[in-house]
Amino acid sequence: MPKAFMTRGLSIAALAAAVVLASCSTKTETAVAPPPPPPPPPVTLNQSVADAAAVYVAYLRQAQTISPGGFADAESIQADLRKGASYEPLELSRGLIAYGSIIALQSPEFVAGVRQFAVDPTQRQQMVARIVADPAYAATLPGADAAAGLIASTINKDAVAMRAIADAVEQDAYTVQGRTDPRRRWAITPIPHREVRLESAKTLSAVDMLPSPEESARLLAAANTGAGLQVEPSRKAPPYTPAMVRSLAIAALAALGAAGDEAKANTDALVSEPNSEFCLNLSKLMLFQCLAASRPSYEDMFCLGRHVARDLSSCATQAVFAPIITVGDPTETGTPVATPVAAASTSASTAVRTPAPTGG
Repeated sequence: MPKAFMTRGLSIAALAAAVVLASCSTKTETAVAPPPPPPPPPVTLNQSVADAAAVYVAYLRQAQTISPGGFADAESIQADLRKGASYEPLELSRGLIAYGSIIALQSPEFVAGVRQFAVDPTQRQQMVARIVADPAYAATLPGADAAAGLIASTINKDAVAMRAIADAVEQDAYTVQGRTDPRRRWAITPIPHREVRLESAKTLSAVDMLPSPEESARLLAAANTGAGLQVEPSRKAPPYTPAMVRSLAIAALAALGAAGDEAKANTDALVSEPNSEFCLNLSKLMLFQCLAASRPSYEDMFCLGRHVARDLSSCATQAVFAPIITVGDPTETGTPVATPVAAASTSASTAVRTPAPTGG
């Protein structure tokens, strides 16, 4: 075979082999796709928030056992006073906001609306940073009105129950003074050791409120699964109170997977809200003043109804409902218009100045 022919044949074979190899290389490169982005982190809330909520729920259940059906003796009044006084205002306020965040996480619409921003890692981090910098931003996210509605309806249901207890206890403070009421004898008798029972109320108010492990676990599971709480679907449009805003912000962070143990500093800051804390602190101070001025048992009944049951209802309502501004009669010149908290304190202080009158 001629040498030139062999050389040309080898060259053609080499070229064909090179084309095949190049084709294989190209196919290999196009077959390898980039890895998919990691899935967004799951809904996560830390134990600290669940513990705070458990404190609020446990105290509320305890307060709702205050007798609305009439007291049988003086000691039963003191027992309910001890029960009602055993909360630390700041802890109870933090618990209310924490509980609100767990209620918000029961809204599939809100959780889904927030989690759409968790798919892209960069966008997720931007959302987290924005909520931490401005908690009110969470109230503008999709489904916020559905979550706010759940918070408002649930908290209000408990507030209505406490208000009914307040009405019954305060009314009984008058009923028990009637001449035909068989309880009148002990009801109008001066309370012995009045200073002791006042100091007892102050001591109970300063004791740390410890969460029930079982209640905390139940609430944590409800937060992370979005199920487990008895809630009634509802919607609430803005404006939202500062406490409501913080509840929504914690829930939004949890929906973004950014409220776990590593974010405890953020959630601890968000459960603190000055207006709610002030309302409960003022209520407790009014309770102390009322007990200091009270002498017979029927007056202690009035203190219990007004500054435990009614004030708890009022503070919870103020925490989740923005004040409704109405146009009424003009006030006198120089008379300030009361804020919601100031109005509550004015109502509370009235009970201290004018305790339930003695029956004829």
